[in-house]
Amino acid sequence: MNFLAHLHLAQLAESSLLGNLLADFVRGNPTGTYDPTVVAGIMMHRRVDVLTDTLPEVKACRDAFSAEFRRVAPITLDVVWDHFLARHWQQLEPTCSLQNFTQQAQSLIEPHLLLTPPRFQNLNSYLWPERWLERYAELPFIAEVLQGMASRRPRLAALAGSFSEVERHYQQLETHFWQFYPRMMQQAKNKTL
Repeated sequence: MNFLAHLHLAQLAESSLLGNLLADFVRGNPTGTYDPTVVAGIMMHRRVDVLTDTLPEVKACRDAFSAEFRRVAPITLDVVWDHFLARHWQQLEPTCSLQNFTQQAQSLIEPHLLLTPPRFQNLNSYLWPERWLERYAELPFIAEVLQGMASRRPRLAALAGSFSEVERHYQQLETHFWQFYPRMMQQAKNKTL
């Protein structure tokens, strides 16, 4: 899961949106560094990551990637799940538009940015004004995201080329998304994530 899915599942679980978005920028035990509700959000994000990586549907998608891109497949897939969530948002959340959800999330997160690491603050300076969460619905934007990640982290250069795997397996990826994501939504609502 990437930014949008983590925020969506957090909202469904009534968990801290700040903690769930911040988690990838926090190493080790966050207890004592952040408010307990934020810590609970960080821990939820980590559980979601572990769960997602072990789902048979996600494993099948990883295995579909060619050997050249299999190492970066988990990262590529995290971005792709956000694409399908954004693309099908109204079907999954008919009572709240993606734009409204994004604005609500931003209003809950931005007031606390000064208490977060500089890298996270930097992310937020792009995430909201450039409407990343909404633009995830656009397949060309997914290619841009993967290219950007590859250029910032030379060890992950294969991410740029992994978009070809997304295009090649698009229908299969979308089918698997529909198999597991509604289950995760229900788990979030039941507070079992």
